[in-house]
Amino acid sequence: MFIDEVTTLLCAGAGGNGCMAFRREKFVEMGGPYGGNGGKGASIIFKVDEGLNTLVDLRYKKVIKADKGENGLGKGMQGASAKDVIIKVPLGTVITDEDTSLIIADLTHKDDEVVVARGGRGGRGNIALATKSNPAPSYAENGEPGEVRKVKLELKLLADVGLVGMPSVGKSTIISKISASKPKIASYHFTTLVPNLGVVKVRDNSSFVVADLPGLIKGASLGEGLGERFLKHVERTRVIAHVIDMSGLEGRNPYDDYVTINHELKSFNENILKKKQIIIANKMDMEDAKKNLAEFKKKVQNVKIFEVSALNNEDLKEVINELYEILKSIPKTDLYTEDKMESHVLYKYEEEVPFKIHKENNTFVITGDKIEKILKMTKFNTDESVLRFSNKLKRLGIDDELKKMGAKDGDNIRILDLEFAFKE
Repeated sequence: MFIDEVTTLLCAGAGGNGCMAFRREKFVEMGGPYGGNGGKGASIIFKVDEGLNTLVDLRYKKVIKADKGENGLGKGMQGASAKDVIIKVPLGTVITDEDTSLIIADLTHKDDEVVVARGGRGGRGNIALATKSNPAPSYAENGEPGEVRKVKLELKLLADVGLVGMPSVGKSTIISKISASKPKIASYHFTTLVPNLGVVKVRDNSSFVVADLPGLIKGASLGEGLGERFLKHVERTRVIAHVIDMSGLEGRNPYDDYVTINHELKSFNENILKKKQIIIANKMDMEDAKKNLAEFKKKVQNVKIFEVSALNNEDLKEVINELYEILKSIPKTDLYTEDKMESHVLYKYEEEVPFKIHKENNTFVITGDKIEKILKMTKFNTDESVLRFSNKLKRLGIDDELKKMGAKDGDNIRILDLEFAFKE
């Protein structure tokens, strides 16, 4: 089954909790802190597997969860880190963050891999939290939460040449003649339900990859027929080869077919029309083909046209040589510009206000990634840990902001699911 688009929720593993322990041994006075750190949570990594050509393995994986790191133990023992989850995907997979619409990665090379959701670091045990002013802390940290991201995976085939055209114009026949690909060929529309890739060998042991894309029709870019599903596979190609039925056997005008296909390509992504194009005038062995070609050439004069009969394997060698020469002159480029890539976007944090406060009825609600992370990593099991949390709020300026908003002793404060009373 050919699946080229899936959406999934990634939940990286949280770090293990730090341990609070004290050294208690005979004849050892004031043994001090003895709690180890928690282990790192598992990250979720996507890696290219050249043996795959579809995303079908991820079709029903709506949620992918990674393991939590192990908790720290006494005697200074650190918890084990969880094993990273590696998800294998085909070459040409594009990973996009659903919330930001930014490209996380475009995996186009052998063995490419990217960490998409990072596991949380382990919480510190009280050995690591000891300071000169507090050499024996009676608290430890919870592990850092792992990243949670909703991502879309799209497979955009890696092909040098894309064969485009209306249904039944002979694309499948052409790719079967010029490569070892064996697509389904029949005398009815939409025999090709998935893109077919074929490797074309040329002189000097060189080769290039051709994609036979399912037949486009008018309105394909808006979801008509099969076009919307497969237009994205045209984006990576360096050369567009229009296959046109010059016989007019289907009752369509060849020039109208050419205009329609170009319109659909432009509607989907106008950059596609900037690619080098050639026209393969197919079925030239049939009646009316010569006459239709003469009319076609009057209207299309700036694109090279090759007359072939794919069924009889006539004149396809000239097409192969031309495509090879064009490809030698066109460098391979990245599909996405830097401004679309997550790694090149600069996130500007408002350091002076790392939180927001609003009032719901009689409760002051505090939100913000930083403060929520501090809360999740705090163990409220000792008075000292509660005091440490309170001091962190003060250093962030939350107490001052609450006072400005009119908070008084006893007023209710909420951060996530934790509620407590305000005290000046």
